Amino acid sequence: MSDDETDEGLLALLRNALGRGPAKAHSHDTIPVLKDAEFICDNSVDVAIDYRDTKVAAATIWSAMQKRGYSTKTWSMHDLHPKTKNRETVNFIFTMDLLNYCFWSESISEPAFEVEYRGQRWTGYWGLVAALQRALDEGISITDPHFWQDESECNDAVLEHVFRSDSGTNIPLLEGRIACLREAGAVMYNRFDCDFLNCVAEAQGSAVVLVNLITDYFPSFRDEAQFEGSTVHFYKRAQILVADLWACFEGEDYGQFFDIDKLTMFADYRVPQMLHSLGCLKYSPPLDYHIRQLKELASGHSWEIQLRGCSIWCVELIRREIILKNPDARVNAILIDFFLYDTIKEHEVTALDLVPHHRTRSIWY
Repeated sequence: MSDDETDEGLLALLRNALGRGPAKAHSHDTIPVLKDAEFICDNSVDVAIDYRDTKVAAATIWSAMQKRGYSTKTWSMHDLHPKTKNRETVNFIFTMDLLNYCFWSESISEPAFEVEYRGQRWTGYWGLVAALQRALDEGISITDPHFWQDESECNDAVLEHVFRSDSGTNIPLLEGRIACLREAGAVMYNRFDCDFLNCVAEAQGSAVVLVNLITDYFPSFRDEAQFEGSTVHFYKRAQILVADLWACFEGEDYGQFFDIDKLTMFADYRVPQMLHSLGCLKYSPPLDYHIRQLKELASGHSWEIQLRGCSIWCVELIRREIILKNPDARVNAILIDFFLYDTIKEHEVTALDLVPHHRTRSIWY
């Protein structure tokens, strides 16, 4: 390399160190998730969409959503989600989705990560939300980026206390979650003046721009993989962060986005499980056996990418079918995802023959 040439790798490291993210190589007007999901689906050999059952599922899902009055209001009806609508709520949601990943236990025989709060015991995602609420009740400013910057006050021992379990099984990937908090704190300090609302304001009412800002500047939200020689994007936590703001504020104030319908479903391990139970997704025999045997699936494995990509495209087809049959329906991929997630959590208790979810240890979901 000559003295006149630019070392792009060094520039990338410096940008990340300064909380400035990578150079913007894409347009902020679009996110590539849906296009990449279609590409994955078209090239998938171990996961397939059953188009007939997907149409049947669309009718079933829409009917159930109507009966339950499912809408953005449903988000705040959950016991643990914030009920106030202010700046602190935005910080709570950012913290919640910064750490919203990977809650499954190593063995079905071992107790799940569990948090006792307000007389109830909460597991999984709800265990995380309960831990955050419990910490705030204890006077710990766990959702304040200024607090994350003070490693004398916000040390590892304090964070271990915040995320302590009441079942004897610790929250998975605790060290990774602490690292995510530290990294996000540095980005907030260097780029957004320790206030996520500055990031929201920079998006100027665009959900798509906000997703791109989040994935540009916060590396732990940059949910990408390699598939068939191409980089594919999922952006699960970045999209759900924007969606949670939209749902919490019911499309107003800090949750007002003119292009919210451009977001996709949030590719995790629960919604694919639900789509499979509805008959929408079919697995190859080797993949089906692997999942049923509760074997771990490495992050970035072709099977995992196919599961996530086909799930995104399947929910998009469900959305299109609902709109086709009900042109006045006010529904998007976000609400369908929320509904499917809530439903699979309900099925956990009652459906003994439910096929297990795939098991991937990852900070992406």
